[in-house]
Amino acid sequence: MPDAVDQITAAWREVRPDVDVSPMEIVARINRLSHLLERELAEFFRDHGLEFWEFDVLATLRRSNDPRGLTAGALNKAAMRTSGAITNRIDRLTAKGLVARIPDPDDRRAIRVNLTPEGLALVDKVLPLHMINEERLLAALSPTDRDHLNPLLRTLAISLGDTSLT
Repeated sequence: MPDAVDQITAAWREVRPDVDVSPMEIVARINRLSHLLERELAEFFRDHGLEFWEFDVLATLRRSNDPRGLTAGALNKAAMRTSGAITNRIDRLTAKGLVARIPDPDDRRAIRVNLTPEGLALVDKVLPLHMINEERLLAALSPTDRDHLNPLLRTLAISLGDTSLT
């Protein structure tokens, strides 16, 4: 069954048969899938009283497994956001009682961000449900398909420089 990208590339091949549009078949699909997945994830998190970015910050703090929390800079790097954006996000999560700002005991100038007990409970409750939802989103792919796709996507990510959270 053809998808939207098949329709797009067929149209290009008709009007510009001199241009090889085969790269578009992959890049456009990744781009369109990204938007579709973001929409699905936004709906899932909305059903749990969260925005996707809120879960992202909470999950970053949780998986850091650092009882001192993380600096705003470390959160900023992990989330690939501007410092102003991460400050706004921390402000909003603080107002919801999900994170707290704590002075860094090793550096008087620094502030660390830590999960509150409510934030910890929420991320721990939502994470397994999130994995069930992601499993649902990938249901069209067999385990073998996933075993083939995952290293291909990793290779592409590495080639584009996505090798570190810092």
